Amino acid sequence: MADVATSTVEGHGATVAEPALATAHASEHFSGRAVSWVGVTITIVGFVIGGVAFVPHPTWWLFWVAAGVAAIGGIVLLSAKTFTEDWY
Repeated sequence: MADVATSTVEGHGATVAEPALATAHASEHFSGRAVSWVGVTITIVGFVIGGVAFVPHPTWWLFWVAAGVAAIGGIVLLSAKTFTEDWY
């Protein structure tokens, strides 16, 4: 009940507090755009490949490939404006 706003309504000389209607934005769920999720997936795949590159011993060429994949994911995220438009 704490997030329900109240407003004062004039009626017959007395004021009565009534709950105001909540906006649609307050209860609406926004899960982001598909291009943002593609960028996140590419970045996660890059980090997973980078982690695998160190098991059981460091494989540096695979690590740098993973760094490139994660960088491509970051470029996708920046070009899709994920941090400015898909943020809550």
